[in-house]
Amino acid sequence: MLPKDPVILLSYINTQLRDNYSSLERLCDDKDVDPAEILDALKSIGYNYDSEANQFK
Repeated sequence: MLPKDPVILLSYINTQLRDNYSSLERLCDDKDVDPAEILDALKSIGYNYDSEANQFK
């Protein structure tokens, strides 16, 4: 289960991307989560996914 608070979610997702996953798609497949959920939640606090950097900025 992913954190509901967007700021905590940001930290969790970026850490997971850095340490364990080569892309957001792989993370979402592994965690069985819709990528749109993460994208929408983090966009609400001003962050977008940068696929080249493999992190939310």
